[in-house]
Amino acid sequence: MDNPMQSFQGQLLLDGGTLNGSFFSRSVVLICQHDKEGAFGLILNRCMDHSIQELSSEIVPTTLEDTLVFIGGPVQPGALSFLISDQLNLGEMIIPDVSMGHSFDQLTNLCKTNRITQNIRLFSGYSGWNPGQLDDEIKQGAWMTHPADRNLIFDIDAKKLWRHIMYQKGWKKRMLADSPEDLASN
Repeated sequence: MDNPMQSFQGQLLLDGGTLNGSFFSRSVVLICQHDKEGAFGLILNRCMDHSIQELSSEIVPTTLEDTLVFIGGPVQPGALSFLISDQLNLGEMIIPDVSMGHSFDQLTNLCKTNRITQNIRLFSGYSGWNPGQLDDEIKQGAWMTHPADRNLIFDIDAKKLWRHIMYQKGWKKRMLADSPEDLASN
């Protein structure tokens, strides 16, 4: 009998020090979907330092004009995704109080109805894994997992998120978090 697949939806993936030099070096990825067909995630700690107004050819609602966009991952860099925290059920609940959407129209409609909260993250692109690929990477030690929560997604400074979580993982991970990204510069 086959073992049931363990879904990592709602978990954070962290570079545990093995991805140095790769696109995912020191990244924190929220796994939004994980099933037998693969996995979909968004990098939470890579801000583009550009607002949606600067990057979009669409007419952006006034309430979102200054909202910064994050790099969700290397796949389809122009694809829009967003995470929102409120009591609305957008249909794609990732964890309690955090939903995901992909449509600019859906985002615009939320703004028009004044139902949007301050807790929103916009992403360009996403991180994706083929069936079984994420499971294999975790088994090989490429990723560490950590439970996601609304506070980690919206309230911790994105630039400090990886370090913040690594500090919770014990003294060895604290040492890694305090080391320079390029060990040759040490």
